[in-house]
Amino acid sequence: MKLTISYAGFLLLAGALLLAVVWVFVLRHVPDADPKTIRRTFGGAIIVAANRSDLLRGFVPAAAATLAFLLVFGLLGGWILAGRMLAPLTQIADAARMAANGSLSHRIRMAGPEDEFRELADVFDTMLEQLESHVTEQRRFAANASHELRTPLAISQTLLDVARKDPGRDQGELIERLHTVNTRAIDLTEALLLLSRSDRRVFTREPVDLSLIAEEATETLLPLAEQRQITLEVTGGTTKAVGSAALLLRMVTNLVQNAVVHNLPTGGTVTIHTESRHDASVLRVENTGHPLPPELVPTLTEPFQRGTERRRTDEHAGVGLGLAIVHSIVRAHDGTLDLTPRPTGGLLVTIRLPGTPQTSSPNRAH
Repeated sequence: MKLTISYAGFLLLAGALLLAVVWVFVLRHVPDADPKTIRRTFGGAIIVAANRSDLLRGFVPAAAATLAFLLVFGLLGGWILAGRMLAPLTQIADAARMAANGSLSHRIRMAGPEDEFRELADVFDTMLEQLESHVTEQRRFAANASHELRTPLAISQTLLDVARKDPGRDQGELIERLHTVNTRAIDLTEALLLLSRSDRRVFTREPVDLSLIAEEATETLLPLAEQRQITLEVTGGTTKAVGSAALLLRMVTNLVQNAVVHNLPTGGTVTIHTESRHDASVLRVENTGHPLPPELVPTLTEPFQRGTERRRTDEHAGVGLGLAIVHSIVRAHDGTLDLTPRPTGGLLVTIRLPGTPQTSSPNRAH
């Protein structure tokens, strides 16, 4: 309605200005005299000139009729044009209303020329697609997390029920099993909190050296590697990056722990390499192990997605969030994560974080 009134008002104003121009530049030159006293002969004909009053009496009704026609024409044309112009916005509003009601699968897919409305609709479709993917991922994560948290609680409830029914049962064994179950539940809860924290990006960024972080993670996991007869090797030079030192340490620790646990039974190797390449800080973690099916690799970073090849029943089984946390931390630091299965078995993990090229120092090995 606003566009219609604006269009009609603009057309009416243009018509009024045009009539005003006619009045100013035409009618003002007509003499205001009695036409009977003005007679001229030209070629034997008698011309009687009309005065300004006569022309004005004929001009005003015609001008009023013209303005009325312009008003009606402007309202009708403005309504049609405004409707056609606002039709794309109506489509976008309908899609937004459906999204607000919880339907994220609808897409506008606007046809027509590449104009501003088409660009707006395409951006809105992209936003809906990303939002639907994010919501689906969050729902799946919440369902998986609920399932994982319910398992230790159910085990604890079962152990307590058995103890209540059998008072003579060994209390030490019960306490030990409850301690194991509760430890796993605590580890899972802490992992979920860390994942949520990295997803929200609520951390302080500061300069960090990935090579020092790699050394610290390696020193921490060295006893586990020695127990499994796995050789750990750290190579590369000073690699500067910007981010949370605690989160990056957890990222490297998870990668090295996964590389040690998912390795050969004995005699395997894990290589951690850091380097500065152009404007990126690169971290590579490579391990030996059994060959990985190509279709399994894309699922390794999904929460709680543990394939048959990855299931473990020992004390280092984990909670299924190791690489999911790594992926989340990398995204929070605006980096990239690449997983590549090695032809001879094992996995090559490459992480690139924004950084400043640094001069490499002599290699270090453990």
